[in-house]
Order: sequence, then C-alpha cells, then structure tokens
Amino acid sequence: MIEKTKQLCLIDSNILIYAYTDSDYKKHIIARNLIEKCWKKEVNYAISTQNLAEFFVVITKKVPNPLSIEEAEHIINDICAFSNWFIINYDQNILLKAMNLHKEKKKHFWDALIVATMLNSNVYNIYSENVNDFKLYEQINVINPFISSP
Repeated sequence: MIEKTKQLCLIDSNILIYAYTDSDYKKHIIARNLIEKCWKKEVNYAISTQNLAEFFVVITKKVPNPLSIEEAEHIINDICAFSNWFIINYDQNILLKAMNLHKEKKKHFWDALIVATMLNSNVYNIYSENVNDFKLYEQINVINPFISSP
C-alpha cells in the first residue's frame, strides 16, 4: 500500500452526511469546511465504498429534506473521480478480519468492517462523530471534528 496512506484520515459516513445536509447547521458548517479542504486540494482523504453506500441511503431517505437520487449519485461520482479522495474497498479476506474484530471487540459489525478496511489500506485515522464505535480499536485514532478542531 502507498506509504502516504498512513497520514490519511478516513471520512466516516456521518461526516459526509452532515456536509451535505443542514438539519444540524453547526455540524453542517464544520463538516462542510472539513470536506472543502479536500475539494480545494489542501488535503487528501480516504473514504470506503461502504461509507459511500451508507451516505447514499441516508442522504436520499433518512434525513429531513433528502437529496434526490440523482444529486446523491452526482456527489458520489465526483468523490470517486476526484484525485484527492482515496477510495478504499474490502474483499473476502477483509470481511473475515471484520468478523473476527466484531467477535473480539463485541462492537457493531459495520464499524468493524470499516476498521478492517482501514487497517488493510494503512489508514489509521478517522473523522467520525461516533467516537465510542471506534475507540476500542487500538490502532485507530478517532477524531470528532465537532469537539476537537480539525
């Protein structure tokens, strides 16, 4: 894996959702500013295909004033095509690792899958509101941008 990924920070689904919906205006501004750093090519971020799938479902169905499918599709296409986004994926081996992490840590499987995908890609930092979901994974540094300044 590319050495620079050790410096990457993964953007969790909740951060991306806040960036594109203003139901919580304060969080929207913070998340949007964080994401804009990538769009302005000031930083590179990682994001998993799982995060993009979660974003699609939530932003089109589960938020006040959901985006249209086409709008969400456009955002995801832009992320996938933009050079400052490092898209990470999982395969069957990562899936097996995630199942082991899930059993070992007794945390949500979907979070274990994100962690296993991150570790496989040498990504050790995550921006997420869900600190408790990731803090038991010793190799992962979780940063809540709504509490600490990014």
